[in-house]
Amino acid sequence: MFTLHDIYHAQKIIRPHIFRTALRESFLLSETLRPSTVAQDAQGDGARVFLKLENWQITGSFKVRGAVNMMAQMSDAERARGIVTASAGNHALGVAFAARAFNIAPALIFVPRTAPRAKLDKLREFAVEVRAVGDTYDDAHHAADAFARETGATFIHAYDDPRTVTGQGTIGLEILEDLPDVDAILVPVGGGGMIAGIAVAVKALAPNVQIIGVQPAASPALRDSIRDGKCYEEYNAAPTICDGLAGGIGKIVFEIAQKKLIDDVIVVEEAETRSAVRALAETQQLIVEGSGAVGIAALLARKNAFRGKRVAVVLSGGNIDLALLKEILG
Repeated sequence: MFTLHDIYHAQKIIRPHIFRTALRESFLLSETLRPSTVAQDAQGDGARVFLKLENWQITGSFKVRGAVNMMAQMSDAERARGIVTASAGNHALGVAFAARAFNIAPALIFVPRTAPRAKLDKLREFAVEVRAVGDTYDDAHHAADAFARETGATFIHAYDDPRTVTGQGTIGLEILEDLPDVDAILVPVGGGGMIAGIAVAVKALAPNVQIIGVQPAASPALRDSIRDGKCYEEYNAAPTICDGLAGGIGKIVFEIAQKKLIDDVIVVEEAETRSAVRALAETQQLIVEGSGAVGIAALLARKNAFRGKRVAVVLSGGNIDLALLKEILG
């Protein structure tokens, strides 16, 4: 489907348009994971935690990487037909940003009626048409797919197109550049494009690094797909603050998982994710949405699994609804 070379190519393409986000060590989180003095000799040292700050990305989320890479490589004919996509919010922002960067119009975005207001408000800054359809990402996806088939508009997939995945995989290259001796990378998983791209990049360059996906218990589609040997492209998710991770996975990440490039998938509860959002705000002064905080939730809930390791955690987005953030902090 794609190779390390394709991810390096994507890195060159998207570099002028996006931020190269920082990989920042969190001494406070590292200290939180450190065992007590009495137990330290027996249990080993705590983890060293490094935060990949995609919540500081130009649209507030990693999704812009894949959108820019895909739309930069579209043919003139594809651009002339206009574009359409489906999104729970962050991919929509990435597509809207890329459409403006490459002067592509018209641009139509289908979102579920449950899409967070913070993301919809940001979309108003761009010259795109937004249509709210259904209650889930799958509902919006079906509407966008039908529109593409009926009109010929080019569909911009959020996670199951190699051009999208290789753009998102550039995060893996940046982590290795900044932390060559990283032991494990924790990656939030919704549709799976980001972890698929990171896994291919990192395993090609540093095969001993563990690639670990993290999903909410409300929607563990990748975990269940691996367990059952069946790709769940649609998944009936329970209510969750991780709106960007709800729903099914793509065929690409399922194939990557079948090739054993993903070492594990951790599932976290809603309360753990809320605690992680709060911890990031209180100890790091970082605003991170639920979907972006699940890696920290996994780390805090499973301290023993990461003792003595250098762990990079992708904070995939920061577009959290203000009312929800107030509720969590309050």
